Amino acid sequence: MPVRSATTPSRLPGVLLAVAVAAIAFGLGRLVPLIGGAVFGIVLGILVRHVAPPPASFQHGIRFASKQVLQWSIIALGFGLSLTQVAHTGLESLSVTLVTVTIAGLAAWILGRLLRVHDTLQVLIGVGTAICGGSAIAAVVPIIKPDEHDTAFAISTIFLFNLVAVLLFPLLGHLLGLSDLGFGLWAGTAINDTSSVVAAGYSFSHAAGDYATIVKLTRATLIIPISLGIALIVAWRQKRSGASDFSLARIFPWFILWFLVASGIRTAGLVPEALLPVIHFVAECLIVLALTAIGLSADLRRMAATGPRPILLGLGVWAAVAISSLLVQHLIGRW
Repeated sequence: MPVRSATTPSRLPGVLLAVAVAAIAFGLGRLVPLIGGAVFGIVLGILVRHVAPPPASFQHGIRFASKQVLQWSIIALGFGLSLTQVAHTGLESLSVTLVTVTIAGLAAWILGRLLRVHDTLQVLIGVGTAICGGSAIAAVVPIIKPDEHDTAFAISTIFLFNLVAVLLFPLLGHLLGLSDLGFGLWAGTAINDTSSVVAAGYSFSHAAGDYATIVKLTRATLIIPISLGIALIVAWRQKRSGASDFSLARIFPWFILWFLVASGIRTAGLVPEALLPVIHFVAECLIVLALTAIGLSADLRRMAATGPRPILLGLGVWAAVAISSLLVQHLIGRW
């Protein structure tokens, strides 16, 4: 076991600060589930960072919480994902899911170029909109290593449109005459965060909520191939640029492999049903803690200097996904 040298700063002060702020965020998330603890964590972290900036001695622990704990949270989420349960609904919704994910990627790339949003923020907003919001962003952060303020900006942007979707989608669904399964498929493929999918689905109908939740779980499995694909692109770019310290093993997202192992354990039925709520709770706590630490690291002035272009990018990608989901449903007769 490596021994921490006397000159290595302690993680404890920064981790304790992140835990304290995350605990408040978690409680607020329970009171206002539509927003959720993760978003509260980022917001409170940013506020603390700018109202009472943590001293330099706290930074080592904050970085640990924002990076290592983030990976642990993704692995913990794997224990709640049964691949067998997802398979049946996944085959039914696969065509819509694949089209919307592809459209999200293309829209993020094209609009990002037009709006002159830099590549890293394009990837974060595109992946977050395409798959599952904050969880997807959390999965690619260790691979592309963005600045903390970019991560916070992307999650905040996606949350804004999640909130709009929860309020707007049920009304539009009724106006468009969508069936319960049609609306569930739309919500599950076009709304990002799981809590927002659940809120929109069940506000339409109970059947729509059930179906939207399973579609959303299916969509979440795409975290795996997309994260691996992004890792290979990063590795290829580093190798092409002639980086002397290039290492595929260093770039490879090993936590995704452990995510698969966790999902396999869950699928094999080796996790007692009574433990699943506990594991889900732990995963949620870890995500709130990690995103709080990202907030504590974010530079609000740099976020403000970025201007409205990333928000316009998020709006464009979100609209492209929502519209393409409806079009594919109409074409395959699922409306």
